Amino acid sequence: MNLPIPADQLRDPLARRSFIERCAKVSFGLSVLPFFSKLATAAEAPGAAANAGLPGFGKAKRVIFIQLAGGMSHIDTFDPKAGANKGPASAVSTKAGYQVTSFLPETAKVADKIAVIRNMTAKVGVHASAAYLMRTGFEQRGSVQHPTLGAWAQHFLGASSKTLPSSVCVGRPANKGNGWFPAAFSPLPIQSPTDGLQDVQSLADEATHAKRTQLLADLDTGFGGKAADENVKAYNDFYDATFQLMKSSDLKAFDLTAESAATKARYGTSRFGQGCLLARRLVENGVRFVEVAHGGWDMHATLEDRMEDVGGDFDRVFAALIQDLDSRGMLDTTLVAVTTEFGRKPEFSGGGRGHHPLAFSTVLAGGGVKRGYVHGATDAKGYAPDGEGISPGSLHATIAHAAGLPVQTDIITPAGRPMQVGNKAKMVKGLFA
Repeated sequence: MNLPIPADQLRDPLARRSFIERCAKVSFGLSVLPFFSKLATAAEAPGAAANAGLPGFGKAKRVIFIQLAGGMSHIDTFDPKAGANKGPASAVSTKAGYQVTSFLPETAKVADKIAVIRNMTAKVGVHASAAYLMRTGFEQRGSVQHPTLGAWAQHFLGASSKTLPSSVCVGRPANKGNGWFPAAFSPLPIQSPTDGLQDVQSLADEATHAKRTQLLADLDTGFGGKAADENVKAYNDFYDATFQLMKSSDLKAFDLTAESAATKARYGTSRFGQGCLLARRLVENGVRFVEVAHGGWDMHATLEDRMEDVGGDFDRVFAALIQDLDSRGMLDTTLVAVTTEFGRKPEFSGGGRGHHPLAFSTVLAGGGVKRGYVHGATDAKGYAPDGEGISPGSLHATIAHAAGLPVQTDIITPAGRPMQVGNKAKMVKGLFA
């Protein structure tokens, strides 16, 4: 089969790249470009990290990053208050010695295995911008895309698996999670946990495989032989890596049907439950960084009903994930982070609470973080941190430290700007034993 190659595509690397991708989907049935490119697996050796000698460094070999979209109310979850601003929930004591609300009965049972950060603070109270800040540690700028922690880790540590991607995001688009790093550092998006990885099926027979590989070689020749074309090479490397995955037993990591009935029952059938179960399977099989999204937390009204539903789903699944990791001996080397866009206002009116970025809570568990621990506090109303607050950048630097990244090391972006994990914010030493 002869495919015409327009002259402008021979001259323009980006056009050539787009042309190759379209041919790959037609000839090979592949639609996960460019997540397995071998070109993007070589780490830059950072030398001796300045934070390497501090407690907790490198304890987390893998990270599950949970994002509660919409803004979790800290007062109705991990930072209960008394008085007029209390809200519909009551405070529940835990065996770890601190309180959560009655909306989180299952989380209360694993309180001795987690660390609650109550003095988070930010300046961004708009959903999209706040979600970006929490996902990257940087405030959103029109001129630059910032990377997720998974991309930072791949840059400094290299690929986490020979066949599987180093990072995956479940229940949300990848949204250029690679930032200024190569495209192959972007997380592989899985929209439906139960469907797993799509469009990566083995070819019918070796003859078909060989025929289509030859077609690809013919296309390469058409792109000019004066010098090695980086874009063609990148996609050739992608094909090689993808074919390895197609033939690898590692594909089982995406198959939730392999789990026992008891395990599936603990996680439940919700999209979030299936997403967290998939995340556990992925990190268990070599994926370093997995994002899992959980929506529905923008509770301006009907907060009580929404917390019974949305909050109840989170409560059951999060507790199941922590217990599962702990029972498998994985919690000490797996860091689970629960993040949100911002908190909610102390004033409970109209059945809910408005946006409030000045104070909110996040949770860390495993990966060298203290167990049964509360870090920081808010004032009596839950309006602001009582003392110094922790920024999203500091949270990112803390997770990066646990993952063994040099958080005080500059990298130079393609635009020539020096950047650090967490936007040069300091990691929180007190969270580690």
